[in-house]
Amino acid sequence: MTANKPGDPTTLNRLYGRSQGRPLRKFQQELVDTLLPRIAVPTEGEVTAERLFGHDCPLHFEIGFGGGEHMAYRADMLPDHGFIGAEPFLNGVAQALAHVDGDGGKNTPLGNVRIQHGDALEVLSRIPDGALSFIYLLHPDPWPKARHAKRRMMNDGPVDMFAAKLKPGGELRFGTDHAIYLRHALMVMRRHGDQFEWLCDKPSDFQNRPGGWPETRYEHKARTVYGHEVWYFRYRRR
Repeated sequence: MTANKPGDPTTLNRLYGRSQGRPLRKFQQELVDTLLPRIAVPTEGEVTAERLFGHDCPLHFEIGFGGGEHMAYRADMLPDHGFIGAEPFLNGVAQALAHVDGDGGKNTPLGNVRIQHGDALEVLSRIPDGALSFIYLLHPDPWPKARHAKRRMMNDGPVDMFAAKLKPGGELRFGTDHAIYLRHALMVMRRHGDQFEWLCDKPSDFQNRPGGWPETRYEHKARTVYGHEVWYFRYRRR
């Protein structure tokens, strides 16, 4: 995704990269055909806890949830909270749907998850200001080339929107294993110091995974296969 400037959300973003990889397995396609329509975020109108879940509750929003492991873990841990996940990659959506469905009977189905197959910022723009308790941005596409930096989600336009949608005291969690993206994100967040407080007192605060933050398959591969260091950041909305 890219974000060039703050303002009208429709000018902030454009989706880049693949929308689908290998063909879905039969059970995955069945979940896309049957479960996704039941738990999809509405395509129009305001996105609220009452509309999605039928009652008021703390709302969490995950941008680019990959295979949905983190979202499912958090939703299972916090059954009284509502979780919204957005992911443009259909294969990731199918994997997340399997978690929501209970992983073939291994786990309890998750009734507190809603999914957007597509653009995260479009949905985020329809959430009322101050409605979110958490926003998660874990291992986003790094777009390492300088000419592609504007495609990164950690840019001024999206960060302004994150600040608007989080309630005071709400938390933005960001994780990456890419050093170039790390430096870029820190530079962007320093510019938004009037909106966000970095919850960090010592290096171990960003070098060690905080409690309640599970390791995803992507993170495990980055660490064990590629030997990457992983960094974890928590920012509180002022």
